[in-house]
Amino acid sequence: MASSRLAGRDVFTLTDDGAQLFVRANPGAAKDEITGLWCGADDERRLAVKVTAPPDKGKANASIIKLLAKALGAPKSTLSVSAGETVRLKTITLIGDPVALEQALRGLTDD
Repeated sequence: MASSRLAGRDVFTLTDDGAQLFVRANPGAAKDEITGLWCGADDERRLAVKVTAPPDKGKANASIIKLLAKALGAPKSTLSVSAGETVRLKTITLIGDPVALEQALRGLTDD
């Protein structure tokens, strides 16, 4: 299926039952916000998010899910951290219509 190629690796990839979004988290920030794109080694691109919650017992992950669900207009129950639970680089799995998710994700990732 299609993906968002923003120079380098994909920021998100569509799957048969939804999408995977690649995120770089910054816990313990001053406010919860999506700050744009993060560019890492080897031209890796991820959606940069900041949350006020500390990286303690899943609090930051829960805040990231809440922030992304609100931004995408999706129920929190359709998002989950599928990789990177204890590190900054995370994969968020989204369950839903891939076409609708692609449109919503492009709204977050397009310049």
